[in-house]
Amino acid sequence: MKKLRWQLIIIFLTGLVVGLLLLSEQPGSFQSLSPEPVRGGVYVEGLVGSLQRLNPLLDFYNSVDRDVNRLIYSGLIRFDGRGVPQPDLAESWGFSKDGTIYNFELRPNIKWHDGEPVTSQDVLFTIDLMREENDIVPADLQTFWKEVEVIAPSDTTLQFKLPEPFAPFLDYLSFGVLPQHLLGDRSFAEIVESPFNLQPVGSGPFRFDQLIVEDNEIKGVSLSVFEDYYAQKPYIEQIVFRYYPDSAAAFAAYQDGAVQGISQVTPDVLPEVLAAPDLAVYTGRRPQLTMVLFNLNNPQVPFFQEKDVRFAFLKGLNRRWIVDNLMGGQAILANGPIFPGTWAYYDDLKPVDYDPENAVVLLKEAGYTVADEAEAVRKKEDVSLAFTLLHPDDDQHRLIAEHIQNEWEKLGARVELEAVPYEELINGRLVPRSYQAALVDLNLSRSPDPDPYPFWDQAQATGGQNYSQWDNRNASEYLEQARITADMGERARLYRNFQFVFNEEMPALPLYYPVYTYAVDRKIQGVSMGPLFDTSDRFETVLNWFVLARVPTQQGGVGITATP
Repeated sequence: MKKLRWQLIIIFLTGLVVGLLLLSEQPGSFQSLSPEPVRGGVYVEGLVGSLQRLNPLLDFYNSVDRDVNRLIYSGLIRFDGRGVPQPDLAESWGFSKDGTIYNFELRPNIKWHDGEPVTSQDVLFTIDLMREENDIVPADLQTFWKEVEVIAPSDTTLQFKLPEPFAPFLDYLSFGVLPQHLLGDRSFAEIVESPFNLQPVGSGPFRFDQLIVEDNEIKGVSLSVFEDYYAQKPYIEQIVFRYYPDSAAAFAAYQDGAVQGISQVTPDVLPEVLAAPDLAVYTGRRPQLTMVLFNLNNPQVPFFQEKDVRFAFLKGLNRRWIVDNLMGGQAILANGPIFPGTWAYYDDLKPVDYDPENAVVLLKEAGYTVADEAEAVRKKEDVSLAFTLLHPDDDQHRLIAEHIQNEWEKLGARVELEAVPYEELINGRLVPRSYQAALVDLNLSRSPDPDPYPFWDQAQATGGQNYSQWDNRNASEYLEQARITADMGERARLYRNFQFVFNEEMPALPLYYPVYTYAVDRKIQGVSMGPLFDTSDRFETVLNWFVLARVPTQQGGVGITATP
């Protein structure tokens, strides 16, 4: 008992000491050792491509210019990775009940990089330039702006009047705004040749610093942080772009220590990039969908009008094999015509899995049997399951088409392949509806609004982009109503219903969404990348990137260091 009492006393005293130590630690005295970003540092990126003009009015056909312009210029609004509009130069906006009038209020005290104020007149000036007849701005964009009335009641307000309700209108307001005080006395043709395009003045988070010229060639461009930027100031003080002809050259520059990032990692260098221990690799879904279109109104291939046949072709196609073996894993299996990760995507769609046995069952139940064992082509009455599949005339699409051909011939179909140059495929075959089936890429770059109307509405079956000529009244009603409904919640409901109908009917076969791959040295922290609507969207979070950090020490001190 005596020994036990001593043990209890020791335990009590130990607990008392521990308790006193805990009480001595006041709330807030614990210090986090995680790094805190601080201003400073330089980021150098290898851009795959070459500079043409640093002017957002002239960069429609050069994504490399758009990458740089994304940091130099601002638009009225911008879009996040989900396709939701966010304030940029405009701090707020609203629309009329009928969806034909949009009012915008600009932020106060916004400035150009030369210190002059940004006003609504700059926006009007930029729109007027897009209305001018020229060969650079896409013709449909010129036509669009000619039909929209724009007025500026004050230097900080704008009003847009549409001829009819058009919910995707906000898509058209992310253009980079140009300074009227520097370009207002010049015609469109003069602006195209202006020195301004190599010495730009914008209102974005980074301002133009200088061109990097070597051997009388432009090899890069340097940008510096704009101290009077109206939103969150970037942590990185300088961003330098250096131009390279391809991903391999950019990766070689990284290995030599010349750059810290590679703007685009193509499949030929992806294995080496993944193996580099200090490179972080980021991927984001591109705004593109690869699919097989069926001509549902071609009497030569009446079986495409049968839903079970279409589902059989989808179930009998190993799309995962295409992604893994022909795309190098750089794609996401597609589940419908609306991009995943966006506000309009319906997450509860039932995926169609690879099931060749069930595909054969569907064809048999549809009445297609093998009558001639020697030919091994399924028939129903006098209709053979035979058709021609068009595909773009390049190596990757050829390999994909050959895989499709092989898979479908296993089901009992005879598939002839025809390679066609892409422009001819679209304008010479799809537009006049002179095809049976086609492997195509639907590219919706720079179009955050989903708006599937052009490709799937009944009204677009003749003369429009509904190349399949899908004729479904329910689906069309959902699309038509969503196009004139400004409320995003109601539009999401309508698009959910559309996707459900599409998934039930499968008028075309979604294959995959390709991804964009980007690599940045791990010393650059805060980098993240979501779904993309343009390659420049990889800079959506650039204001949060940092090179230097304040790191608290265990002793309560603080050190500034480059991120490890």
